[in-house]
Amino acid sequence: MMLTLTIILGILVVILGYTTFNLLRKNENADDVIVSQNAFLDKIEEHITFSNKKLQEIDTRGAFKSDDEIGWFFNEIKIIQNDLLQFKNNR
Repeated sequence: MMLTLTIILGILVVILGYTTFNLLRKNENADDVIVSQNAFLDKIEEHITFSNKKLQEIDTRGAFKSDDEIGWFFNEIKIIQNDLLQFKNNR
């Protein structure tokens, strides 16, 4: 009776140890993914800030408002830039 209980508990400890180790490994991999995604988002944030400054410089000059097709495209770029700024500010 005592030997059977000891064997069952030993097997249970091995199983629980393996599952704990496996979950720890998966958690560390998920942390690595999160860190790399945060680094990517930081780079995107830098690009958003830089492009917003350049877009504001161009917009103050009014260089693209004279041509209808380019003006339309420029307005679409400004809409995209505003969406990106909202994303950056909500992050």
